[in-house]
Amino acid sequence: MSILKREPFLVKLNNGALDDFIALFDNMPADISALCEKRGVDNFSIWYVSGFAFGYYEITKEYTLTDEDKAALKAFGDAVSACGEILGNGFTQPMRLMYSDIGIVREDKSLIRHRVFATCLKPGCEEEYKRRHDELAASHGDTLREGPDSNFTIWHTQRYIFGYCELVRAFDHEKTEEELAATIAWETRGLEIMDWITDDVDWLTGEKHDSVKLVWAQK
Repeated sequence: MSILKREPFLVKLNNGALDDFIALFDNMPADISALCEKRGVDNFSIWYVSGFAFGYYEITKEYTLTDEDKAALKAFGDAVSACGEILGNGFTQPMRLMYSDIGIVREDKSLIRHRVFATCLKPGCEEEYKRRHDELAASHGDTLREGPDSNFTIWHTQRYIFGYCELVRAFDHEKTEEELAATIAWETRGLEIMDWITDDVDWLTGEKHDSVKLVWAQK
């Protein structure tokens, strides 16, 4: 049966371990590759910033894991653990979905630009972050939006926030004064409860953060 389920994972890599980590996916074991096929894993990408590797993928087939599958996943997880600390995954350490605005998903990825971002919540601010994004989701109502955001999800684990979004190119434009003012207000409020890891609001704060980079993608 066809489904569409979105899953993230997050690894805090050891110093100098990025190449070894990516090699695990370039040389994925046959049993893990077969499991990905059984689950219909699609749109799989891994992004890197400031020592963090954030993975995003979509599951498109209903499939129940066997004991052999679980053993294979544990072995692969052990190999990943040699490269760093697993902070969240779709199995033993699920990440919390904080926001979802799927809209109309473009299967042709040439029609979109990716945006992946990361922040660290200040202590005790998880529920406030969720409340604000629940309000944002409610403001959109039940209307299926064509853009500008598509396939937009935000995930949380251990105070870290990672977002995956597909920005529809057809909606690209220079912000109006009203849109810019709304963006500044939203991002300024966000600074009350979180610190940025990626460079998304450096233009506003004058700070300097690293840009996120795509380091692996499903072929």
